[in-house]
Amino acid sequence: MKLYELKAIADRLNNFSFISRARRIEDNTIEIVFDKRESYFFNMTRGHSFVYKAPSQRPLQGYNAPFDTLLHSLLSASRILDVSVPGEDRILRIRVAPKSAYKDKEVTLQLEFTGKNTNAILLDENEVIIEALRHIDSERSFRVVRPGVELLPIPQRTDTKSTPTADNPIEQETLSALNIDAILEERYHTIQAKRLTEMKKQKLTATQKKIRHLQKELKKLPDETSLAQEAKENRELGNLVLANLYQIKPYDKTLKTYDFEGNEVTIRLPKNLQVNRYSDHFFNLAKRAENKAKNIHIERENLQTKKSFYENIYYAIEQAKNPYELELLVPKRGKAQRKKERLKEGELFWIEDYKVLVGRNAKENQALLKMAKSNDIWMHTREIPGSHVIIRTDKQNLPDSVLQAAAKLCVDFSTDQPGNYLVDYTKRKFVKIQEGSHVEYDKYQTISVLKEGVEIRV
Repeated sequence: MKLYELKAIADRLNNFSFISRARRIEDNTIEIVFDKRESYFFNMTRGHSFVYKAPSQRPLQGYNAPFDTLLHSLLSASRILDVSVPGEDRILRIRVAPKSAYKDKEVTLQLEFTGKNTNAILLDENEVIIEALRHIDSERSFRVVRPGVELLPIPQRTDTKSTPTADNPIEQETLSALNIDAILEERYHTIQAKRLTEMKKQKLTATQKKIRHLQKELKKLPDETSLAQEAKENRELGNLVLANLYQIKPYDKTLKTYDFEGNEVTIRLPKNLQVNRYSDHFFNLAKRAENKAKNIHIERENLQTKKSFYENIYYAIEQAKNPYELELLVPKRGKAQRKKERLKEGELFWIEDYKVLVGRNAKENQALLKMAKSNDIWMHTREIPGSHVIIRTDKQNLPDSVLQAAAKLCVDFSTDQPGNYLVDYTKRKFVKIQEGSHVEYDKYQTISVLKEGVEIRV
């Protein structure tokens, strides 16, 4: 962030009367809504901090650290006293009177756009730290950032390269309160476009890797003909060993004999078995090959449906219009407590801290139906086969944004064909399993989803 930009932003924010809401929407991004209608976002990433303006958006996950709790309680519904950029430091100070205070009280949110030391700090009227986005102890810096400690000022800079001059690429009048919003909105679109491109590349690569793995697994599968031949050969070996059992001595490694057509053969005998069990070994191999031949189509179908599942995801990623959609389709690694969670059958997703389970084939759909609790929400695309979606919840009413996002996932995972699809949903207790993953359901509602990578509005 440039100093002259921060000063223009401070001038603009001084036009507002109060803060409606303050919250963290991403790991390093804070959203502040002014006067119930204007959302400004402060990205506090170390070494790459900036401010942008965009429509309000729901976070994919909730943040409940002490900083987040105090940020919400102290700034939401607070009255703005002053917004300033003190001195020549790249610091934006938002001073407010919290609504929750039982007497006159002032709180300052200090946003420091200072390279590797970028931080967001809540201060009381005596410049004592209430809480901070990042804590810094004395071993890392002389300027300690911890609750209950007085915040020391940043050492004054001796250069003034950030001061507006006629040589700046953006003239000072361009940064007036009348058009700073346009500049911040344009920055949002530029950043979103770049981020979308980078995320698509990353997530397409990850999804393609899964598709290739499933292709390899499919190629490894033997066909029914080769398994039938394997069963026949092992059965013949078992009969030959049984017919020549009297010739085999303990510790023999091979048996040289003639097959039933008079051809000389050498049979390698199994290890660590008694002689009278040798024929059983070959008969068991034959039986195993026969059983595998009967069921190989099931394994092949499971792998093919999983492959189709990820191919649908791949198509949806290509069509995605914003990072929000991409995070839904291929979420990044979650919080520490989520990393431990694994789903044996199906895929696990998170939407606004709601656990969402998705079946990748008929077998997994059936498993999820058995796993779901009575008040969980079940979803499925109407009239087309595809993934069953389970939203884990005990609440009577889910946010519309969660239902809409889950419905879009349901469609994206079920088909790669564009069109307008209907997604039915109801509580799991109103879903009756008929055969396999086929169901009948009642007391349902329907969401219409247009599949063409249309932006999800929340």
